[in-house]
Amino acid sequence: MPIIDATEIWNKKKFMDYAKPHFDGGKAWTFKSIRRNITFSKDRKYAWFDEILDTQMKICRGSGVLEKIGNQWKIRQYVLSMAIPNEVSNEVINIKSAIEEAYLEKLKP
Repeated sequence: MPIIDATEIWNKKKFMDYAKPHFDGGKAWTFKSIRRNITFSKDRKYAWFDEILDTQMKICRGSGVLEKIGNQWKIRQYVLSMAIPNEVSNEVINIKSAIEEAYLEKLKP
C-alpha cells in the first residue's frame, strides 16, 4: 500500500532532511501568504494562525501554533492543506477513495 498524505507527520529534522536537496538544487518552492489571521493568548506566550497561500499547488491553507520563548516565536505545529473547490469535491473524493478506504481499514481496531 502506498504512503498517503494522511500518514505524513513530520518533525523538524525530517522536514529539513527532505527540503535541503530541493533548496540546494535551486528547485524549492515558494508559498506567498495572501491572507493571515493571528490570535494571541491572553498572556501573549502563544499564538495560533490560519493563512491562505498562493503556491505551485495553487490555493493552499496553512494553520499552526506558535510559542514565544524569550524574544523568539517557535513553531509548535504547522498544518498545510490543499484547498479543494466545492464544485470538484466529488471528483476528488472518487479519485482518492480506493487509496484511503484501504488505509482506513488498517486503522480500524
